[in-house]
Amino acid sequence: MKSGLARAALLGYRVAGIGAYPFVTPYLAYRALKGKEDRQRRLERLGYPSRARPHGPLIWVHAASVGETNAVIPLIRELVRRNIHVLLTTGTVTSASLVQSRLGDEVIHQYVPLDVKFPIKRFIAYWHPDAAITAESEIWPTTLAELTRRNIPQIRVNARLSDRSYDRWQNNPAIAELLFGKLSLVIARSDVDAERFRDLGAWPVIISGNLKGDTDPPPYDPQVLERYRSQVGDRKTWAAICTFDGEEAAAAFVHRALKPRNHQLTIIVPRHPERGDEIETMLKQKGLVVARRSRGDVITPETDIFLGDTIGEMGLYLRMTEISFVGRSLTEDGGQNPLESAMVGCAVLSGPNVQNFRETYQQIIRKGGARMVRDVEMLAKAVHYLMTNDIARRKMIDCGHEAVQDMRGALSTTVKALEPYINPLTVTARLRPASAGA
Repeated sequence: MKSGLARAALLGYRVAGIGAYPFVTPYLAYRALKGKEDRQRRLERLGYPSRARPHGPLIWVHAASVGETNAVIPLIRELVRRNIHVLLTTGTVTSASLVQSRLGDEVIHQYVPLDVKFPIKRFIAYWHPDAAITAESEIWPTTLAELTRRNIPQIRVNARLSDRSYDRWQNNPAIAELLFGKLSLVIARSDVDAERFRDLGAWPVIISGNLKGDTDPPPYDPQVLERYRSQVGDRKTWAAICTFDGEEAAAAFVHRALKPRNHQLTIIVPRHPERGDEIETMLKQKGLVVARRSRGDVITPETDIFLGDTIGEMGLYLRMTEISFVGRSLTEDGGQNPLESAMVGCAVLSGPNVQNFRETYQQIIRKGGARMVRDVEMLAKAVHYLMTNDIARRKMIDCGHEAVQDMRGALSTTVKALEPYINPLTVTARLRPASAGA
């Protein structure tokens, strides 16, 4: 009975999507006006291609946003090295810009189609992927069903389930079993995540560790970095990165509290750069002098805040400091990935709400490379301590490097687990190279 109700619920979801389809085009146009969709490429969201499908084996890799995209770049390059074409889909304008800057022509990029029958059918029929690899936590019922109907293997890599998602699925176990059971393989990033996927009906499930531990440090332009370092001079610096609403104000509080003693430069890098105008207005209302990267502003001795409101330059911002507060952890829930900060050479600070990166933080904290702060006052004290205590700061940086090294190895485990799916494609690609024609 429960199985029947679950099937009825999923059928209702698909029917609702079909019913809403006529309204999708104006909805996408509205989002494009707001800057949330690429105006020139929004038809990709309806499954219409903007690129030709190349000849030969092709794997569809989906990474929802910036974090997931960065995580799968080493895996994508391994697939490309094996002569397999990669169709990479993402869901945000920010992640599309990252793909262009980091991967260029190594992949075919498209915006992911909406989880509605007609766009998904159109997308799969055109691209005809040999396998689908997903690096995110969301489950899309229509996409799962259409891939299953065509016998296309569906593999989840670097898989995780947040506390909230797991609780939600546990409240609907019959639906979860129908959906998670369609996955051909789950490669989870932790023991906890693996157990959760098994509980919800996925099989087989293996554990790889976090793919983000095998990524390269974020890139940067050495000339730009040197220019900004010369502008900063001998001033002390700290950065608040991947910030969400409320955390920029917290960074401003820290800056004002410490300025009389340290005359420091505060670097703020919002998770969503399009909030730059809003953040600058708030900072100016507090009497702070702001320089924005997007405008090419010069950092002067009077500059209080350097606002990093650009895409794909985290490597620049992190290399301008040795102290990094990682956001979505103080005024928001979930946390953001601390690995980039630790890789580049920053002592890592974070608020307490890091549920989505719990295991990563545990490993870095255990080594001594990160510290949690419970509120903005404690953040101010921690920033001041690290600014004025070179030995403690260097020790945290070294411990963070050590933690990152210990976390490496997920890529090789993932590739080994994928071999039954990718080895036949590699053989086919080498027997019939892409240059043979369409």
